Amino acid sequence: MRKLNKTGIRNIQQSGGSYYITLPIEIVRSFRWKERQKVVVKKIRGGIQVKDWKK
Repeated sequence: MRKLNKTGIRNIQQSGGSYYITLPIEIVRSFRWKERQKVVVKKIRGGIQVKDWKK
């Protein structure tokens, strides 16, 4: 099991032509996101923002 202070640290990985990171399961569950659910990724000052996609 990971130490609690390291759960938020993630590595950027590459597959094909895309980069990705994994999200902690606690965060995914708190938003009730499901596998293959669409999200919006936006560049903001100082980082990125990931939000649920609304039709």
